[in-house]
Amino acid sequence: MLEPLRQGLPPVDPTAVSGSASCALPARFEAVRGARSFTRSTLSQWGLDERFDDVALVVSELVTNALRHALPDEARPCGGEQPEAAAVRLHLMRWSTRLVCAVRDPSEDRPGGSFAPERTDENCDLESGRGLFLVDSYSDSWGWHPLAGRLTGKVVWALFLLRD
Repeated sequence: MLEPLRQGLPPVDPTAVSGSASCALPARFEAVRGARSFTRSTLSQWGLDERFDDVALVVSELVTNALRHALPDEARPCGGEQPEAAAVRLHLMRWSTRLVCAVRDPSEDRPGGSFAPERTDENCDLESGRGLFLVDSYSDSWGWHPLAGRLTGKVVWALFLLRD
């Protein structure tokens, strides 16, 4: 499960992973609340409650961006009935000194250009362009990479350094 996420991440010893958790998220904006709840319970299990605010903000932005910009038009949650299939996946991985939040989505497009996704009258964005700026501000590093092999899409990740 972790192999596709390691590509493009800062160098770490893959055998030193001390925890990992993953959840599938449906193509509904309510999934952002579920992602925050999943993050809270996972960080609590790992004894990282003090990092919740920053990590949850980043998780919220990454999941929101995936739902708004990375889904095919027919699956994008702009209103009406939505497919229940998992369209986005959240991964949390912990090493002794690092925490990575990674969101996998089906699009191979670069996330957000230079912090601002293109805005059109057809999309459902009321505000845009601040999400990846917040990710950059609250995490220690972030990036993305296309998935390899039979998987299609990309992973957008954010790294948090953990201090003793």
